[in-house]
Amino acid sequence: MHKQFICYNGEMVPSEKPAILHTNRAFCYGDSLFETIHANGTRLQFFESHYRRLTEGMRLIGMEPESLPGEENLETVLERLLNKNHLYTGVRIRLSVFRNSGGFYKPSDNSVSYIAETVPLANDRYALNDKGLKTGMFNGIKKQPDKLANLKTANSLLYISAAIYARSEGLDDCFIQNTDGNIAEATSSNIFIVKGDTISTPSLEEGCVAGIMREQIIRLVRWQGMTCIETAIDENDLISADECFLTNAVSGIRWVVAYSGKRYYSKTARFLTRLLNQEQFGQ
Repeated sequence: MHKQFICYNGEMVPSEKPAILHTNRAFCYGDSLFETIHANGTRLQFFESHYRRLTEGMRLIGMEPESLPGEENLETVLERLLNKNHLYTGVRIRLSVFRNSGGFYKPSDNSVSYIAETVPLANDRYALNDKGLKTGMFNGIKKQPDKLANLKTANSLLYISAAIYARSEGLDDCFIQNTDGNIAEATSSNIFIVKGDTISTPSLEEGCVAGIMREQIIRLVRWQGMTCIETAIDENDLISADECFLTNAVSGIRWVVAYSGKRYYSKTARFLTRLLNQEQFGQ
């Protein structure tokens, strides 16, 4: 096993060494955004979209995007990290951006630093799960569908609570509702349902994270001439659907076999996974 490194502001640091102080604002206040990126070889999938979402989120919460390396420079840094760690197949990259230390709730300034870390994946391409996911509904906390809801922030207590609930119920995943009672997303993924010839996913106004894979699946579906609508989805829609699948940037697509007593097919999830791999990897 090769010695592993993280990247701290462009510097390669041995992964076993501390990289941040106790005053770090991500640690103290959750004052941080992050991206999880799929890489194959040293090629980062959809990095332009990741960078756009990251910098748009930074502007929304008052961070200075100009204090982050430009898109091409940052992509090169991440490719260097993959090479440094001798990772040439499937890899999950987590890129965390946080406001620099100083101040309490009111920060001293809005410049940022970043850390990137890597984890090898079992598959180098997007692989659909063989066994469908068993899911339920998390009712413990509702998600407020405001502008912050679309961001990937370091404050993940809602998702942690939902994941703990799923584990306690013997489920693979569970759905999170917004304050209107509609389904926003799953614990780490966006949700799509299929009914007849129509594919539906919660709109951003429903409070889901603005997922990169969500964006790509909507694009691919419409490119195929299929109908994909962004709308409100409630539990009745979920129960009446023919198929249900989840998406995120690292796993791609995962199909759901069951919600409560309802059972689902996987035809559309399989088709879209093949299409996604053909586009990204040529096979």
